[in-house]
Amino acid sequence: MLKSDCNTGNFSTFDFLLQQSMASKASASIHFDYDRKDLDDNTLISLYKRMLKPRMIEEKMLILLRQGKISKWFSGIGQEAIAVGVTSALLKDEYILPMHRNLGVFTTREIPLNRLFSQWQGKANGFTKGRDRSFHFGTQEFKIVGMISHLGPQFGVADGIALGNLLKKNSQVCAVFTGEGGTSEGDIHEALNVASVWQLPVLFCIENNGYGLSTPTSEQYKCEDLADRAKGYGMESHIIEGNNVLEVYTKISSLAESMRENPRPVFIEFKTFRMRGHEEASGTKYVPQELLDEWGAKDPLENYAEFLRNHNILTEEDEVEFKKEIVHEINDNLELAFNESPIESDVTTEIADVFKHHSHQEVSPINETKELRFVDAISEGLRQSMERNDNLVILGQDIAEYGGVFKITDGFLDQFGRERVRNTPICESAIVSACMGLSINGFKSVMEMQFGDFVTSGFNPIVNYLAKSHYRWDQNADVVIRMPCGAGVGAGPFHSQTNEAWFTHTPGLKVIYPAFPFDAKGLLASAIEDPNPVMFFEHKALYRSIRQEVPTEYYNLPIGKAAVISAGNEITLITYGAGVHWAMKELEERDTNAVELIDLRTLSPLDTETIFTSVRKTGKVLVLTEDSMFGSIASDISAMITENCFESLDAPIKRVASLETPVPFAQNLEKNYLANNTLTETLDELLNF
Repeated sequence: MLKSDCNTGNFSTFDFLLQQSMASKASASIHFDYDRKDLDDNTLISLYKRMLKPRMIEEKMLILLRQGKISKWFSGIGQEAIAVGVTSALLKDEYILPMHRNLGVFTTREIPLNRLFSQWQGKANGFTKGRDRSFHFGTQEFKIVGMISHLGPQFGVADGIALGNLLKKNSQVCAVFTGEGGTSEGDIHEALNVASVWQLPVLFCIENNGYGLSTPTSEQYKCEDLADRAKGYGMESHIIEGNNVLEVYTKISSLAESMRENPRPVFIEFKTFRMRGHEEASGTKYVPQELLDEWGAKDPLENYAEFLRNHNILTEEDEVEFKKEIVHEINDNLELAFNESPIESDVTTEIADVFKHHSHQEVSPINETKELRFVDAISEGLRQSMERNDNLVILGQDIAEYGGVFKITDGFLDQFGRERVRNTPICESAIVSACMGLSINGFKSVMEMQFGDFVTSGFNPIVNYLAKSHYRWDQNADVVIRMPCGAGVGAGPFHSQTNEAWFTHTPGLKVIYPAFPFDAKGLLASAIEDPNPVMFFEHKALYRSIRQEVPTEYYNLPIGKAAVISAGNEITLITYGAGVHWAMKELEERDTNAVELIDLRTLSPLDTETIFTSVRKTGKVLVLTEDSMFGSIASDISAMITENCFESLDAPIKRVASLETPVPFAQNLEKNYLANNTLTETLDELLNF
C-alpha cells in the first residue's frame, strides 16, 4: 500500500475547470511498460489521483496567471509522476526537499490547498507571511524543505538532515530534487562528495528535463548520462523513466527500504521533459516542435490513465467523479484564499522575525579561575558546551585526530567520538549547508572555518540560507561558524583577512568578535546556546599572546553587550578584537585617563546604548578597526553616532583603519598595513582639536 492516503473531499457541483480538464486527451501515446508488481488496485488508483490533482491545480493556475491573479508560475506539467512517485514511496515523517516544479510533493503530503493558494498570492495564511513566493518555503509540519533560487545548497542541506537521521538512528532517508542544470553547480558536487564519504542516506533526485531554462543538456554536460557522474563519487546510481509512475514508485520504494536498512546515498536520474517554459513568461520557442510532440506523447498522466482503463481498474465514471471532487476542492480553497485580506506590513513584526526569539539565561562564572591563553579559553568553552549539549556536533577540516590547525579540538575525538567530531572534506559550502540541515533535524552545530578567509567558499549558504530561513519560513539555523581571522602573523593575503563587515551587513546573522579569553569562552557558550546563526571571529594573533584568569566551570555572557575597558572624559575610543589591545597599549604609554575605551565584543547586534552614552559624555570619537576603512563597520558606527549624537560632538569623528590593500606577507609591509600604525597620530589630532 501507499505510505500515506490521499484526502480528496466530497463535492457535488461541476464547473468550468472540469470541462477544461476533460477537454482533450493526448493525440498519441506511448505504451510504457507498466509493471504493477504486487500493487493492489487501491494503490494504483491512489497514484492516479495524486497525479491528477497537481495537473488540475496547474491548469487552474495557468488561467489565473493569464487573469493576473497570481504573479508567476513554474509549471511541472508532464513531470507529475516523479514528484508523486517519490513522495508516495517515502514515509510521512521523512524529509523531502523539492524544487519549484514539484507541486506533486506538496499535494501528496496533503498540504491544505488554501494554504498553498495563500502562499502563491503572498498572503498571511501561506508559509512565508508574504516574504517569499511560490515554492520557496518549508514546513516542519509536512517535513518539506523548500528551495532557494541558488539551487545547489539544497543538496548540502539534505546531507545535514540525513546526518541527523544517522545520529538519531531512526532508519530514515530523505530525498532532494534538482534539475540537470543545477548539477553544474559546485555546491552539488561538494554535497555528493560529502554524502558519499559519510554514507548518508540521501536520495539525490535529478529531473533531467531537457533544458536549464533555455540551455539544452548538450551545453550542460558531456557524459552520456548524468547518472555516470555517481561513479566518480563511489555512489550507487540508477536511471528511471520519469514519466512512468509505477516505475518511479516501485523503484524508489525498494531503494528507500534498502537505504533504511543499509544507509548510503543513491543518485537517481529521472528521464523526463519540461513541456512548458522555465516559467510561463519564458515560453518554449527555443524547443523544436518535434521534441515537444515526442514528449507530449509520453504524458505521464494520460498514459497511466490509459493503462488503468485497459485493465478495468479505472472507469470513465471514476474519472469524472475524481475530477469533480478535485475541481471543487480547488475552487473552495481558492475562494478561501481570495477572500483573505492582503497582508499588511508591521515594522515591529518584520524586524522581530529576522531571528528566532531567544531569552538569555545567565550562567554566572564561579570564583575558581585559572590562567588561560585565548586559544585555550575557546577550546575549553567548546568542550564544556559539547558536554552540556548532547545534540551538538562540530565539523571542520582536520579537527578530529589532528585537533584542528590551531589545536582547539585536540582530544575532542577521544572524548566525544567520531559521530560528533567530524572531519570534513575541503568543501566549505556543503558543510555550511549541512549545518543548516542538522538544525532542521533538531541539532546544534559548530563549524570551524580553518581560516576565516575560506568563508568565501561557503558564503552563499551563509548569507542566503542561514541568514534568511527564519525570516522566510520560521526555520532557525542553530549554527555557529568559528572564524580564525586577522593579520599580524605574517600569513599573507589568503590567511589574514578580518572580514566581519561582510556579515554585519547581512540581516539574520549575529556577529561576535571577542578580545579576551574571559569574553571568548563566555560568548562562545552563548553563541552555541543561541538558536540563531552566529559568526564567531577569533583573532589568530591573540590565540597565544593574550592570557587572562578565566573561570574553570561553564558560564556564559550576554550577546550584544559592549564592555567599557577604561573610563575617560575627553574621547570615546571604540574598537574590538586586536584593536582593543592596540588601544590599551597606546593608552598605557600615554598614562592618561582622558580616553574612554569601549570593547564592542559583539558587532551584531551592536550595543548602541553604551556607545551613545559614552559619546554624549566625551564629545569626541575615534573608531578603530583592523579592517580597511571603506565599507567597514567603523563607517556605520560613525554614521550612527552622527545621526544620534550630533549635538554632543565637539570634533569630527575619526576613523582609523588598515590600508586599502590586501593583507601583505612581508613583516615590514604588514606592519605598515595595519591600522595601529596610524593610531597615535590620529589620537593626538583628536585630543588637540
